[in-house]
Amino acid sequence: MRRLRAAHPAAPTPALAGHPAIADAHPPAAAHPAQPAWRRQVGGLLYLVAGIFSAGLGLESFILPNGLFDGGVTGISLLAARLLPNLPFSVFLVVLNLPFIWLGYRQLGKEFALKALAAILGLAAVLVVVHFPVITQDKMLIAVFGGFFLGAGIGLAMRGGGVLDGTEILAVYLSRKASLSVGDFVLVLNILIFLVVALVISVQTALYSILTYLAASKTIEFVVNGIEEYTGVTIISEHSDAIRRALTERLGRGVTVYAGHRGYGSHGEQPSPIDIVFTVVTRLEVSQVTTEVNQLDPKAFIIMHSVNDAKGGMVKKRALH
Repeated sequence: MRRLRAAHPAAPTPALAGHPAIADAHPPAAAHPAQPAWRRQVGGLLYLVAGIFSAGLGLESFILPNGLFDGGVTGISLLAARLLPNLPFSVFLVVLNLPFIWLGYRQLGKEFALKALAAILGLAAVLVVVHFPVITQDKMLIAVFGGFFLGAGIGLAMRGGGVLDGTEILAVYLSRKASLSVGDFVLVLNILIFLVVALVISVQTALYSILTYLAASKTIEFVVNGIEEYTGVTIISEHSDAIRRALTERLGRGVTVYAGHRGYGSHGEQPSPIDIVFTVVTRLEVSQVTTEVNQLDPKAFIIMHSVNDAKGGMVKKRALH
């Protein structure tokens, strides 16, 4: 099932420009000074360095010494290092990621490929030079916190414009060439990896490795998408102006109001023009919004859908990078 997505509202026509809701929802754009290029570069570098050390901690202190595995290229490298112990894991990590970096260069450009190469080489160097202590022998703690630190590292590297695992690059490429989606490809690849681990190593190791992968995946999602999860709310009501004022004045939310038409009703009503209110709130504010709307119009039609991220306006004043 596809998620319902709200269409991007069109600019108001001259006839509607004087409407108070339209005027309030579309204030004159204020000029924001562009962030200096050097600050973006330094911020990206800090993300990459933090990601490298976080992933190094997860691998050295938890995953490697206890023989667990992850998904993606990292998981394949861990499995290869286990089956071929004469070569270190860091060598497999670099060698197996090189084809994906080349693919990233062809698909996403030189800057991305250089950042990805620097991040992966940096992680390999940290694994060789820096020796993190082994923190615990408890398998459950290893799976959870190993996945957490590894996922945080991968997510931070992505925030910095690079990658520590080339699987996503291949997945995006294949999704453009075939009907297989990015998520489907990653899922199939990881199922194969854990199946091999179960057959070659042990079922118990495979199960703990799946926990590691799940912890890493949720942490990546948390780091990349931000602390807050956003919800887009579309409200269709005869009391749209009162709802707009409640959202902006009482809840402090920004709104967009655009013109719409009611469809034919079950009793043969003619379509009539109506203002549609759209706002983006955090998941903690959804209850407040629905309460305000229901107090003003219990018959209001409310549509809610998830939003991966939002920046600017009154939701998030500035981007994280």
